[in-house]
Amino acid sequence: MRLTILGGGGFRVPLVYGALLTDRAEGRVTEVVLHDVDAGRLSAVTRVLAEQAAEATDAPAVRATTDLDEALRGADFVFSAIRVGGLAGRAEDERVALAEGVLGQETVGAGGIAYGLRTVPVAVDIARRAARLAPDAWVINFTNPAGLVTEAMSRHLGDRVIGICDSPVGLGRRIARVLGVPPGDAWIDYVGLNHLGWVRGLRHAGRDLLPRLLGDPELLGSFEEGRLFGPKWLRSLGAIPNEYLHYYYFNREAVEAYQRAEKTRGAFLRDQQAAFYEGLNDPAAPALAAWNRTRAEREATYMAENREAAGAGEREEDDLSGGYEKVALALMRAIARDERATLILNVRNQGVLSVLDADAVIEVPCLVDANGAHPVAVDPLPGHATGLVCAVKAVEREVLTAAESGSRAAAVKAFALHPLVDSVNVAHRLVEGYTRVHPGLAYLG
Repeated sequence: MRLTILGGGGFRVPLVYGALLTDRAEGRVTEVVLHDVDAGRLSAVTRVLAEQAAEATDAPAVRATTDLDEALRGADFVFSAIRVGGLAGRAEDERVALAEGVLGQETVGAGGIAYGLRTVPVAVDIARRAARLAPDAWVINFTNPAGLVTEAMSRHLGDRVIGICDSPVGLGRRIARVLGVPPGDAWIDYVGLNHLGWVRGLRHAGRDLLPRLLGDPELLGSFEEGRLFGPKWLRSLGAIPNEYLHYYYFNREAVEAYQRAEKTRGAFLRDQQAAFYEGLNDPAAPALAAWNRTRAEREATYMAENREAAGAGEREEDDLSGGYEKVALALMRAIARDERATLILNVRNQGVLSVLDADAVIEVPCLVDANGAHPVAVDPLPGHATGLVCAVKAVEREVLTAAESGSRAAAVKAFALHPLVDSVNVAHRLVEGYTRVHPGLAYLG
């Protein structure tokens, strides 16, 4: 079975390959094709993978190419993990937004819109090529903003594109851990959009254990989201929000923390990864050891500004292991081997959330089998959550309109309608600022 990874020179690719090395079941991946537009990054990551495979038996073969059509042709699964504009583009997204006093985070607010406007045209081109060159392949989208990009690709691939994110999985795992429940034995009632969802229940042995957690302030304050949001606010909500909702519920504090930071997250990663890739220009440098060191620092500093604003302290060691590669491989195995699984995924709504149309991509538990991912019926969201979901989905639709039509007015509307952008005048200045620094937005008239 052939797996193609788009963005194959990306820093997190060794996580996926490392997980593949532990898979010994029949029907496993035997070939990995890496595609990237940057040949130097491809070479560096290929070296890391070679060192990972050195002590493994029967490791999947690895082939690298800068030719997209070659990479797609013959693929059984495609992992799309591209970053249009690179980390330099992410750093500019943050800088332009913060100069206007609004959030520039990669997937939330102004930064997420800018990233989406750059990424959607490229993702749509990939979807069209995949439909033509690998019509039987399943496309698993890692690319952020994951919900928006998956919806753009679904217009050409239908339900054969599925978006993934490790945030809901990590949240469910942390809640299960503090409740003393094996995560694999729990049903997580989670619903929303990517980076905009809530855990409303955790069922084990026929009982919903979330009320016990919400009723115990000490237990609530014992894990990351409890420290991030505060037990009082979680009890008021009656749910546990995805960590990214901190940008909405504590927006002023988050923006101030970003403005105080020596470097934004994007600038930190840009410089950190530049040093990693530059270091691997030395053919004698130990690639895997350098990657492990860089990854440990990357994970430990994740959402550091939000934890500072909330006084939440350092991340727990159990939360430093990532997990998106495990979700992706569990999804791939369930489809390829018809091994039924339940996973929280980004898929077309199909009537699950009545406030959104059938084609809107949402993030909900899904039953997965050989025919793909099937969203599970969920209870309606409460009013406050419905308002946020509908507002952000409306913004995503304006981004798609702008990307499809080149309409600058639609781009301005996307920024202006976002709950975290506080003025139409700011929206105009954001579009001006982003089109000035990003050549990839030249299509906006």
